[in-house]
Amino acid sequence: MPLLVSSLKTPVGTLNLLADDQILIGANLSTITAFNVSGEVKSVKVIPVISDLISDYFDGDLTAINAIKVRQPGAAFSQAAWKAMRKVNAGKVISYSDLAEKAGSHAAVRAAGSACASNAIMLVVPCHRIVKTGGALGNYAYGVDKKEWLLSHEGFL
Repeated sequence: MPLLVSSLKTPVGTLNLLADDQILIGANLSTITAFNVSGEVKSVKVIPVISDLISDYFDGDLTAINAIKVRQPGAAFSQAAWKAMRKVNAGKVISYSDLAEKAGSHAAVRAAGSACASNAIMLVVPCHRIVKTGGALGNYAYGVDKKEWLLSHEGFL
């Protein structure tokens, strides 16, 4: 079965999605070619269920994206960090230090930051909810303005 690729217009830009059936394996605001996949890929107008849930999120149902199944390759610590990110509710943030602890190593703050930076499924694996100790927003791959918009949309800012 081919991977499905689609683009969705959102308030933060065009969100490119890559799915293996009903499992989201990529989401970015850069380009579809940034997914760098081999094998058969089919371009579709919408990805069943996934596109609707993301639209619902932008329409105000902030918990809708929690129902999306995800998968991405990565080391054990990154997997643990991504899983921990998904447990941070909309409207809440945690620090990189908190993320490191929740992922299993309180000393792995840099690794927590790296897990955020290498996250291939933006929004659904909500790395935008990770901030610096003390509350400063920190970096975001797509620009701090997009991070601010998402956190404002979720009621944190």
